[in-house]
Amino acid sequence: MEQPRMERPSERRSVPRTITPLSMPAAEADTLLRFPLKQVDLQKIVRAALDEDQAFNDVTTIATIVSDRRARATLVARNTGTICGVPLALEAFRQLDPKATIRVDSEDGARLKKGDPVLFVTGHARGLLGAERVALNFMQRLSGIATLTAKFADAVQGTKARILDTRKTTPGWRVLEKYAVRSGGGLNHRMDLATAVLIKDNHLAACEGDITLAVKRAQDMVPAGTNIEVECETPEQVGIAIDAGAHIVLLDNMSLDALRESVKIAKGRVKLEASGGVNLNTVRGIAETGVDWISVGALTHSPPALDLALDFD
Repeated sequence: MEQPRMERPSERRSVPRTITPLSMPAAEADTLLRFPLKQVDLQKIVRAALDEDQAFNDVTTIATIVSDRRARATLVARNTGTICGVPLALEAFRQLDPKATIRVDSEDGARLKKGDPVLFVTGHARGLLGAERVALNFMQRLSGIATLTAKFADAVQGTKARILDTRKTTPGWRVLEKYAVRSGGGLNHRMDLATAVLIKDNHLAACEGDITLAVKRAQDMVPAGTNIEVECETPEQVGIAIDAGAHIVLLDNMSLDALRESVKIAKGRVKLEASGGVNLNTVRGIAETGVDWISVGALTHSPPALDLALDFD
C-alpha cells in the first residue's frame, strides 16, 4: 500500500497562515467579525509604526544579537481580558522576519484569563525583538477597548439594551478602535459625520430650538434611507422628535425616571439611545429602563490597556 506523502517542514513554512478572526460572532448575529483593513492598508499602518520605532535600526539588538540567532517567544495575557489586534501583531513580526513561524492560540474576540497564551512565534531573534514593542502597542490598546466593552456588555446581559461606541476615537485609529468595540461584543454608532444625521443641542440652537424644523431640513437634504437621530433632554422633546419623523432619539443625561417615561412615549416606534455619564455602576439601571442602546464614550477615549507580554524562552 502506498504510504501517504509527509509534508516537509520547509513546505509548511512556505505557506504563511492567514489570520482574520472570522470564526467569532460579531455584535449582530447575522454577520461575522471581520478585520476592517485590507492587506495593503494593514501593511502600511504596521510599517509606519515600525518606522516610527526605528525597528529596522534597533542598535541595541544589532549590537548584542548575532544575525543568525533564532528565538522562540509566547505572547501571553498578564491579566484577564478580551483580545483584539492579532492581525496587526502578526504583520509586525512578519515584516521584521518574513519567514517567522507563528501559531495563533487566541483570535480576536477571545476572552482570556491571566497567563493564557495568545500566540507563539519562532524566528530570527533580531526580528522578534525589533517587532515586539509595535506588536504589543497595537494589541494592548485594542485589547483594552475590547476588554472594557465586554465588561459593559456583560453588565447589561438579560436586558434588551446593547452597548454602543461613539466618535471619541484616536485620530487615524477609528476603524481599528471601532473594530475593537465589536470584538468586545458592542455595536458601532455612526462611523463618521457623513454616515447618519445626529441633530444635537448645538444644531438645535442654530434652529432656535425647533426640533421639527431641524428634522424637516435633514429630511429634505439627506438621501432616502439615511437615519436621522435627534438629541433630547426631556421626555417632552422625545415626543416632538418622534412626531417630526426622527428614526432614533438620543436621551441625553436623563434620570432613570425620565428614561422610563421616554420609553413609554416612544412605544417602540423608534430606537432609543441613552447617553451621558454612563459607567459600570450605572449602566445596568439604565438598561433596565427599556432603552435599546447605551452609548459609552469611555470605551474608546479612556480604556486602560490590557497587560500583555512577549515572553522569550
